[in-house]
Amino acid sequence: MKNLQSVSILAIGISAAMSQAVAATQTKGKRPNILICMADDAAHMGAYDNRWVNTPNFDRVAREGLLFRNAFTCNSKSAPSRASFITGRNSWQLREAANHWCEFPRDIMSFPEALQLNGYFTGYTGKGWGPGIATDSLGNDRLLTGRPYNDITCTPPTKQINAIDYSANFAQFLKEWDGEQPICFWYGAREPHRKYEYGSGIRAGKSLTDIDSVPSYWPDNETVRTDMLDYAYEIEYFDRHLGNILAQLDNTIVIVTSDNGMPFPRCKGQEYYQASHLPMAMMWHDGLKHPGREVNEIISQIDIAPTLMELAGVDPVNSGMLPVTGRSMTDIIADKTNPKVDRGYVMLGKERHDVGRPDDQGYPIRGIVRDGYLLLRNYATDRWPSGNPSTGYMDTDGSPTKTEIIKARLDSASHYLWNLSMGKRPELELYDIKSDAECINNLADNPDMAEIITRLNREMTERLIDEGDPRMFGEGHLFDQYPSMNKSHMYWNRVNAGEKKVPHPWISKTDFDPAAEQSE
Repeated sequence: MKNLQSVSILAIGISAAMSQAVAATQTKGKRPNILICMADDAAHMGAYDNRWVNTPNFDRVAREGLLFRNAFTCNSKSAPSRASFITGRNSWQLREAANHWCEFPRDIMSFPEALQLNGYFTGYTGKGWGPGIATDSLGNDRLLTGRPYNDITCTPPTKQINAIDYSANFAQFLKEWDGEQPICFWYGAREPHRKYEYGSGIRAGKSLTDIDSVPSYWPDNETVRTDMLDYAYEIEYFDRHLGNILAQLDNTIVIVTSDNGMPFPRCKGQEYYQASHLPMAMMWHDGLKHPGREVNEIISQIDIAPTLMELAGVDPVNSGMLPVTGRSMTDIIADKTNPKVDRGYVMLGKERHDVGRPDDQGYPIRGIVRDGYLLLRNYATDRWPSGNPSTGYMDTDGSPTKTEIIKARLDSASHYLWNLSMGKRPELELYDIKSDAECINNLADNPDMAEIITRLNREMTERLIDEGDPRMFGEGHLFDQYPSMNKSHMYWNRVNAGEKKVPHPWISKTDFDPAAEQSE
């Protein structure tokens, strides 16, 4: 087995002074084992009363542990969301790693790297951080979530489901474990990321009538419901492997969640409530006080890293990590109230996700959730929020539902559906997410909301300044200047220069809608 300790601290850009502090941060005695289970683009689990998604293993974790009702990602796209998760910092604090398909900064350490340096045996299967490139100064791949265990494959139930046998690879990880070191393992399913095999949910026995409601920002028709059931089927595949992995464990901290909302229009890649709100459950048989609780406090995914580091007895900064912004949840685990921690808010935002705008421009947003309201500030209202129509609205994955939304533009009765997902937006958006979780009714122009907007905007701005957000200091352009590692980089420029075969694997041929751009 490759000696993980041989990865030099210098090679990943961490100072020698920090390396000298590693030994001092290790604690004596038994430290907890850790299992992170992350679905890819899942917003639904059965424990949240979703009757069309059957997830008995997630539900078990919730039943025997904690079910979080108000967990959020700070940035609703895989790479920036996962970067925040593994560093405990909001995405605008991570330079290039605020963007999708970036080159991960060499001087920013992840918590699995810090745990590995402090005696943990680490590994992952499936998808860890990404997509993007993470190398050290010598060009070697970094182990941001541990050593990869992806060699064992299986025959998946559809052609679109990944062939990695996640639970078998976890078993291989355990075989290589010496039984003495504490472990930190990352199960990163690639489901329910698109593409899906159309109709797979129905072929598996699901029915269109299983779905109790279709979001009001999509058409409610057979195509969309079938697409939703295919998404549900892949969540259930994630859950089956979760059950197989749990069966191999003894007492372990288990956290099950997702990176962002479902891969449908107006969800993944946006910052609305149903894009940023996450399923999350935690189980730890010997460590949780009063298991079976529901946690209603607002939690950000950046709270996970400081929680696990504290429980492992490892100081993040002394181990080489940047100072964390997240707030440890050990008080919640102990079922105590910590008056020093404000759990009434979460910060949201995005920069560049997928390409498809001139010069690979992003769509910058910052937001805050507080007191049942979501305030969003859009910084470039002249840009198309889901990507330019002429290049396929590339910030939204291709799907049958996306096709239905694009078709809706030409129908006077359903044009508003296209506008909700693809149309340009005002500078300010305010939603009462208690009564309007779908974020349909923008209250920003309501004079009765002026005081709330002023208060939320002031708090959001102050927090962003405290966190060193470059956009607060007139340097937001830096995020657009970071190079994209996507093979489709500069897509808009290349297509308009006459290049014929620029790759675009995550969108469909029917997504291209140049008439929408021309008619503006």
